[in-house]
Amino acid sequence: MERTRRPALYPRLVAALAAAVLTAGGLVAAAQTARAADADIARNGGFESGLTGWSCTAGSGAVVTTPVHGGSGALKGTPAGSDNAKCSQTVAVQPDSAYTLSSWVRGGYVYLGASGTGTTDVSTWTQSASDWQKLTTSFRTGSNTTSVTVYTHGWYGTPAYYADDLTLVGPGGAPAQPPAVPTGLKTGTVTSTSVALSWAPVTGATGYTVYRGGARALDVSGTSATVTGLSPSTAYGFQVAATNAAGASALSPAVTATTSASGGGGGGGADLPAHALVGYLHSSFANGSGYTRMADVPASWDVINLAFGEPTSVTSGDIRFSLCPVAECPNVESAAEFKAAIKAKQAAGKKVLISIGGANGQVQLSTTGARDAFVSSVSKIIDEYGLDGLDIDFEGHSLSLNTGDTDFRNPTTPVVVNLISAIKTLKAKYGADFVLTMAPETFFVQLGYQFYGSGPWGGQDPRAGSYLPVIHALRDDLTLLHVQDYNSGPIMGLDNQYHSMGGADFHIAMTDMLLTGFPVAGDTTKVFPALRPEQVAIGLPASTQAGNGHTSPAEVNKALNCLTKKTDCGSYQTHGTWPALRGLMTWSINWDRFNQWEFSKNFDAYFG
Repeated sequence: MERTRRPALYPRLVAALAAAVLTAGGLVAAAQTARAADADIARNGGFESGLTGWSCTAGSGAVVTTPVHGGSGALKGTPAGSDNAKCSQTVAVQPDSAYTLSSWVRGGYVYLGASGTGTTDVSTWTQSASDWQKLTTSFRTGSNTTSVTVYTHGWYGTPAYYADDLTLVGPGGAPAQPPAVPTGLKTGTVTSTSVALSWAPVTGATGYTVYRGGARALDVSGTSATVTGLSPSTAYGFQVAATNAAGASALSPAVTATTSASGGGGGGGADLPAHALVGYLHSSFANGSGYTRMADVPASWDVINLAFGEPTSVTSGDIRFSLCPVAECPNVESAAEFKAAIKAKQAAGKKVLISIGGANGQVQLSTTGARDAFVSSVSKIIDEYGLDGLDIDFEGHSLSLNTGDTDFRNPTTPVVVNLISAIKTLKAKYGADFVLTMAPETFFVQLGYQFYGSGPWGGQDPRAGSYLPVIHALRDDLTLLHVQDYNSGPIMGLDNQYHSMGGADFHIAMTDMLLTGFPVAGDTTKVFPALRPEQVAIGLPASTQAGNGHTSPAEVNKALNCLTKKTDCGSYQTHGTWPALRGLMTWSINWDRFNQWEFSKNFDAYFG
């Protein structure tokens, strides 16, 4: 790291003599005129006008009122995942001219720099600044350079940084011009709650603003975006403007799109109650909770997932299911009694599914042969027991993403592609009434807001966010997604703060992400669209023995109040209110019985 050198005495003496000669020659006014051309040409460097003039990657920048170095505002940049919270602006400059870039900073790692200088791009940084510290660097523009980009950013995985009173001192260039109007705006994938858009790049643009119905919807740095949070069966108009340091272009001609119906394209379970209770029934094994016969499951449970169908080997795709052995479960019913009890539940309007996977059932469909074996063997289980559908509970190392597989919308990893294909085949076989649910862990879903697969440079856990392409590809066939809000480490929410399991706050933040949508790994060009509220249930352990992160009934009710009524939200601000939220899932029915049915009784009391 370079150190600042102390100015030499000899150049100062020469400068003094030169000044004296200019004075003697009567050229003082000319010298003052030349010096007056050096001014602060950065736009809104004190952030008194919000982020006007600035573009921050992945929505990572915000203006705060405390702490500030001067004035009433300062920039706060929050790195997340593969995004380092870079905020930049392009400034018009003169060719072959000297410039000094400075900013006051504090917080974690902070970088200050300039690119596009036409000579040597420069940057400086500080590892940690507990109080305001000034960073300064300088550069000279190239002979043909008319604009440079100045920026500040943090570092991956580090805390937020702050910047204020940023200046770029030197001769100003010709005033920048706003970019041209974007052309080629068109719609892509349309769901019941989202519309994908794309357009042609505009020369000189540093960002784009998407408008919905004439109102600003979102800002992006690339030439595509997905607008989420829309209503089903509704027509919308969209426009886009290009932006740079000089301002924004006029709006493009509008395109229209009509979202699909609330049914979303055929997810089964249309006859489920508006608010449903989902539970897993330990049917093939026993543990400390004891065995519960199918006939003894109370009527409170609307969806009963049989735990578990497991593979003959990790990569075979051959799934088997059988009732718990008598030696392990002395009170187990016969196969005939079990099947009769399933029919009785279905006659009462309940859904019974086979759940594949679990903590011990690693399933990797790495070949087309394994994919086909999966379809054949799961079909056999569904047919033998007369089941309503399938629950995917892939955990551990069942799903991961190959290096280079970075777009959840177009996955290339065989275990992901083959799973999607297999489920679509099953859906096609059993038709519109086929019920499909999923129970991923937060590591495989919400962690995707920060990290996706091994990342752009490799080295990350390849399992991070790996359920996202499966959910996205099957969203129109998906009946319920109930992420396991338990056995989880802290997860960053859409407020860019970490949330820990065990209280209402965790369930509010995690569910808000599913119902709002989020940029994957901080990339605003790759937004995971929101799910419909009737597709989402909150997954919790039924008792303290069932899993880490048990949540008391009072905290469960707070989470439900916040998400469906916007009350009891605490410090977290949700991005909407969703009275149609489907309900709750728990591991498990057996553990709820062990705990005197506390979980299901609370559900019944809340939803009446």
